[in-house]
Amino acid sequence: MSIKPLAFRMRPRSIEEIIGQEHLVAEGKIIHRMVKAKQLSSMILYGPPGIGKTSIASAIAGSTSYAFRTLNAVTNNKKDMEVVAAEAKMSGKVILLLDEVHRLDKGKQDFLLPYLENGMITLIGATTSNPYHAINPAIRSRCQIFELKPLSVENIKEALLRALGDSEYGLGEKHVNISEDALTHFATASNGDVRSSLNALELAVLSTESDDSGIIHIDLQSAEECMQRKSLSHDKDGDAHYDVLSAFQKSIRGSDVNAALHYLGRLIEAGDLQSISRRLIVIAYEDIGLASPQAGARTLAAIETAERIGFPEARIPLANAVIELCLSPKSNSAIIAIDAALADIRAGRSGEVPDHLKDAHYKGAKELGRGIEYKYPHDYEGGWVKQQYLPDRLKNKTYYEPKKTGKFEQALATIYSKIMK
Repeated sequence: MSIKPLAFRMRPRSIEEIIGQEHLVAEGKIIHRMVKAKQLSSMILYGPPGIGKTSIASAIAGSTSYAFRTLNAVTNNKKDMEVVAAEAKMSGKVILLLDEVHRLDKGKQDFLLPYLENGMITLIGATTSNPYHAINPAIRSRCQIFELKPLSVENIKEALLRALGDSEYGLGEKHVNISEDALTHFATASNGDVRSSLNALELAVLSTESDDSGIIHIDLQSAEECMQRKSLSHDKDGDAHYDVLSAFQKSIRGSDVNAALHYLGRLIEAGDLQSISRRLIVIAYEDIGLASPQAGARTLAAIETAERIGFPEARIPLANAVIELCLSPKSNSAIIAIDAALADIRAGRSGEVPDHLKDAHYKGAKELGRGIEYKYPHDYEGGWVKQQYLPDRLKNKTYYEPKKTGKFEQALATIYSKIMK
């Protein structure tokens, strides 16, 4: 068997083998259409680790006749890129997967740009960072940007079962009998990282002795050991993890400190710092919001401390954050307001930007920086002046309804009421 990890061996070899990311690779979707038409353009794929960025790149290459090369923007130097460029000159085109593309320095970038311009190199950049903030505009403007979505538990189970049944690249020759609990734990404990799930499965199979019949039995205990994370329960459908996270947030929202600490304890026992961290940040802005804006910053500080010191000490800053969030005043006014605005936009209720708000280059603008009849708020007492900002069809629309559950939002409500008169 190859010494390469299972996750590497199980990478899809064609666009049809990709698991998940249907919004990009399903029949009729953009990447599938690009491959089918053999009209590839440079692209940047971004999303969390282990959800398929490299897999999509290798599948694209496998679906074409072009050479495929992989480099890393940090560890590979300009000379490595010169080798790829030389190959592109000889063959006419090379697909280059560039990992950590957001770390590309100016020298490497300047070298690559001409090859992207003339199409000799088709760049597929992979990054976990938001490319709109982390990637140099010169590269970004020459690439299509695609966001990859987290894989579902069912997506990861599909990948695991495929690996167990594949005799050529996977573990099909090993005669593995895996329990449903173990399969679910491999799929849920990785938090959407299929690479982690596959490699943990391989570790379980290779480290477990077969019985007298030559069958390798993988149970929940083995899965927990290989994932280094305990299962929240033996729930057959794998819903317990999400039920606990839901109860955790609802307990904080309901200001029940004791229940929230109980569910925090269950998540800590499962070793799931990633889910705890993400959920606490969401709670700080979704449920506490403008009632106590500093709760968000303090929650982030507690999470960063927890991540730095790790368990078991991480339980201390996490408990601090949970208690504060429980006992903070609550306001969901911001999420209600933005969801109402988005609902109008998605329903086609928008309209043209008023002339006096258009860019300073709008035809007929009288002075730089100010549109026609635009009233410059800084010229008025208090720093605001009444004028129309919404499009005509929405000019009387109200999205934000302040709640008076905390001193900060009460102060905002007073200002808002004055402005809205």
